[in-house]
Amino acid sequence: MPALPRPGHLLTIEEYARLGEDDQHRWELQEGVLVMSPSPTPVHMRASFELAKMLESQLPANLCMFQGVDIDLELVPADRPGWSRRPDLVVVERAGFDRVNRDGGLLRASEIRLVVEIISPGSRRLDQVIKRGEYADAKIPHYWIVDLDPPGVSLLDCHLAGEFGYQDSGGVTGEFTTTEPFPLRLDLDRLI
Repeated sequence: MPALPRPGHLLTIEEYARLGEDDQHRWELQEGVLVMSPSPTPVHMRASFELAKMLESQLPANLCMFQGVDIDLELVPADRPGWSRRPDLVVVERAGFDRVNRDGGLLRASEIRLVVEIISPGSRRLDQVIKRGEYADAKIPHYWIVDLDPPGVSLLDCHLAGEFGYQDSGGVTGEFTTTEPFPLRLDLDRLI
């Protein structure tokens, strides 16, 4: 498919969803504006694949996991210029998957339990500051930021803390265990 057309106006989520896929670029929607996101490196892709395998094997039956899928952050009414992000991984309630499969459209922030971003060259501030704020504003309960840079793979586990946005207890290396959003054990060293 050729590159996405450049519309002459700010896009709603519905207009963004109708654009379809672009094989040459990864696009996201930020306040109605198409924004190109960095292409993942081979190391990034391997880490995403390994993490997806670990998550998939431990998911409860009422949840689904997806890689690189668009989500509507639901930050504005449907008729306003919207926000859509394409996280590396999302864990969503099965009902959200069933809705999209039946009716089309995008997964919605209100259906998401967990969003995971793996930092890429050129995305550090975007993942650690901008998306952290957007995902918290969208009320996504859990946001993990995975950093592959030496000295070792780390995972920052962020969870909603009321009006304060996300709270975290610092990055974890080696083994990560949690009970939220579901019981899980991850060997972070296996990601690279």
